[in-house]
Amino acid sequence: MTVRNAFIIIASLLLITIAVIYQFWQPILWSLIIVAPIILIGIMDMIQTHQAIRRNFPVIGNGRYLLEKLRPEIMQYFVETDTEGRPINRIYRSLVYRRAKKVNDTVPFGTQMDVYRVGYEWMDYSMYAKNPKNVDTHPRVNVGGPHCKKPYSASLLNISAMSYGALSKNAIMALNKGAKIDDFAHNTGEGGISPYHRKYGGDLIWQIGTGYFGSRTPEGQFCPITFKENATLDQVKMIEIKLSQGAKPGHGGILPAIKNTEEIAKIRHVEAHKDVHSPPGHSAFSNGEGLMQFIQKLRELSDGKPIGFKLCVGRKQEFIDLCKAMISSDIKPDFITVDGGEGGTGAAPVEFSNSLGMPLRDALAFVHDTLMGFGLRDEIKLIASGKIISGFHIAKTIALGADMINSARGMMLALGCIQALECNKNTCPVGVATQNKSLMKGLDVENKSQRVANYHHTTLHSFAELMAASGLNSSKELDRSHIFRRISTNKVMTYEEIYPTLKHGSLL
Repeated sequence: MTVRNAFIIIASLLLITIAVIYQFWQPILWSLIIVAPIILIGIMDMIQTHQAIRRNFPVIGNGRYLLEKLRPEIMQYFVETDTEGRPINRIYRSLVYRRAKKVNDTVPFGTQMDVYRVGYEWMDYSMYAKNPKNVDTHPRVNVGGPHCKKPYSASLLNISAMSYGALSKNAIMALNKGAKIDDFAHNTGEGGISPYHRKYGGDLIWQIGTGYFGSRTPEGQFCPITFKENATLDQVKMIEIKLSQGAKPGHGGILPAIKNTEEIAKIRHVEAHKDVHSPPGHSAFSNGEGLMQFIQKLRELSDGKPIGFKLCVGRKQEFIDLCKAMISSDIKPDFITVDGGEGGTGAAPVEFSNSLGMPLRDALAFVHDTLMGFGLRDEIKLIASGKIISGFHIAKTIALGADMINSARGMMLALGCIQALECNKNTCPVGVATQNKSLMKGLDVENKSQRVANYHHTTLHSFAELMAASGLNSSKELDRSHIFRRISTNKVMTYEEIYPTLKHGSLL
């Protein structure tokens, strides 16, 4: 073939191609909108070396990762039953939503629980039930030992520790305004007291963690000067030293530089735009005697406000040593918060959240009994936290020895949390656990604060109705003999039989 003939053939093919494109150019261009990205994805899949499925099955292999991403939503909306959802099942999520909205919270057709499964629990009732109207539906607990100059009359149910930073400013404001509306307390979490905690004037429990945020020197040590400035605020009613939390006991934390904004840095007394570490333990003390001295120091600096500590129980002997230190120093905390190993958090290593720390029932019974055995229980109030949602949850916890209850996840659900399990990704779709302004704007403070107040009010009312049905006048009459647990198919035991109560002073 001559060059001339070859040129004629190529020119003819080019003219034919141009003619075809001219005739059909619009459909071809429109198809490229769909086809071109698929081709590009396929090429990228074949080139990359990180995922074998995508490399071996270009384009369609991405379907596996898409389904994996959607799995939590698919499970929640299409697969799990009302009783199977984790960590809070749909029965209790729906209960909180209904009570927060003040709509009908009754259920039809009886219980969905398997009442013959091992672990099923119930409360006895009395044929001589009381009139619920005669039972206090908003009980108060007086917190403050003999050395406390400013005791606090606290609600039976309060907001557990959640920091600004972990939660959005809208969530913090809604929680605090809800606390103000129904007269209960809001724990700040270890992130310090933010302007959003103070805007509506709700009572605060100020938590001091290992990072001493809001009361620290530039080197990260405890600073008595800045502590006193915050501790003496009228809005701060109690101060809690955080030794550990249930979801990740013995684990420090890090505030990444990207989240450490100028505002956060000012609240926490740290340098902005740098990583900030919370160590696993406190630098202000290292043993029981040191903790008691620190408690006394905070009591003096706060002008006599209630001082206590929070812990997830680990080694029992260490708590026994704390009790001995209380006796030898004659310094006692005004309250102790017991956090169960099932407690919640925005982010924790799986090994810590699943396999470290004593669960709430066992821990609470142990702490109560140990304080009783050392003759300390009358001077120290016990606060319990860890997956407490309903009136019956409150009843079980008080029966084991608690005086008060803290709830975090219940209050988050009242705010509108849908348990999307994205707290650690800054992508919370309802604006609760995120600092993304485009997401947090969806959380309306006025509306959600009323829902928090409603949930608090109706849950305490439900608890009062349980007391009345059991023939009790108040929570002070509730004990371990009132709660039953199925141990096997044909064996039932009371909490008193499972956790025998120690007598006062029996360990002295």
